[in-house]
Amino acid sequence: MFYPSFSGLLFSITFSTAFCQQLPTETVIPRSCFNSQADFNVSFNDLYPWGTDHNGGARMNASYISISNGTLTLTAQPVSGQPPGSSGGQTIAINYLSGTVNAKDYITVTVGGGYDFTGDFLAPVVKGTWPAFWLTGVNSWPPEIDLAEWKGSGDISFNTFNTSSQVVALNVNYPDPGSFHTIKGELRDENGEDVSIKFYLDGSLVTTQYGKGFVGQSLYLIIDLQMEGSSGSPGPTTNTTYSVRNFEDELLAREAYYDVKYG
Repeated sequence: MFYPSFSGLLFSITFSTAFCQQLPTETVIPRSCFNSQADFNVSFNDLYPWGTDHNGGARMNASYISISNGTLTLTAQPVSGQPPGSSGGQTIAINYLSGTVNAKDYITVTVGGGYDFTGDFLAPVVKGTWPAFWLTGVNSWPPEIDLAEWKGSGDISFNTFNTSSQVVALNVNYPDPGSFHTIKGELRDENGEDVSIKFYLDGSLVTTQYGKGFVGQSLYLIIDLQMEGSSGSPGPTTNTTYSVRNFEDELLAREAYYDVKYG
């Protein structure tokens, strides 16, 4: 997801000793955040942090966000007659109403710190569908980390934007898109300035990328079902859904991680 400019989620804190011995974990926001609307409202906002539109053919509307049985489902419905949107000076036809959510807490990797994000995702991969799970800068763009992005090709993409032209991107085959798959991202301070990002698919490490100067930068966390745009057009003529369950975000304690990495 490209985010030209702008203003975490299930959160538990894991403390480790210098010998990598894990001490008890404090769950600040549990996996039950998708169990009910009330649970969801504790951790998430509807829509993008900046409003309803972005860089694709879907306009976000809270009516297309549903919470049921521990699962978040975003639905994109074809529509007509919507006023056009705009992005980067370009006019964009709005052909869908869809759903997006963003975390109420910012994600900020501090010196010696890190985060782990894990969830099960059921994502469409046909032309014109553009679901994503991504982090983007609160105060500027970049930074951006696409922990998982699907752009209508049958692949899953793992991307890190250091600048608009300095982008590390990897596309890999996304098997059995009709089933849930586990996505995991591990963010770690590397040297007091840069952040390493390890991307996992179904328990296997796929790639490691680096965000230059990402330490200390606040990020929005967004789960959205955008349409068309980078995924091509025309998109589907019937409703499309994107579901997430078992989502959690663990914050690795700064002092403990600092002891392990640098001690």
